[in-house]
Amino acid sequence: MEAKAQTRYLRVTAQKARRVVNLVRGQNAVEAAASLKFQPQAVAVDVRKLIESAIANARVKAEQAGERFDETELVITQIMVDEGPTMKRIQPRAQGRANQILKRSCHITVTVATPVAVKEGV
Repeated sequence: MEAKAQTRYLRVTAQKARRVVNLVRGQNAVEAAASLKFQPQAVAVDVRKLIESAIANARVKAEQAGERFDETELVITQIMVDEGPTMKRIQPRAQGRANQILKRSCHITVTVATPVAVKEGV
């Protein structure tokens, strides 16, 4: 069983999100969500919610297919952070100049699957 969840236009830079995402890549989904609870980075809250959403999506897919579901078997098979659009803002400076402020965003995608589905390539 494979399930996917994604968040789009998250107001954090992709570089900061990748630092947190790299900690949980390839881990058991339930353990990854638990470990993110104790990370000091602010984006860890959003990544944890996304992993929990992917677990819930897998539960719904299993119920619809009539399959047995055990969330402790789920593994994070793929987790990606892509850059989103950048909002450009202007900050006034001395002598009539202006500095540009870039407010970056990112898109995060998580795929969880059971190890059986990973081996079959489904």
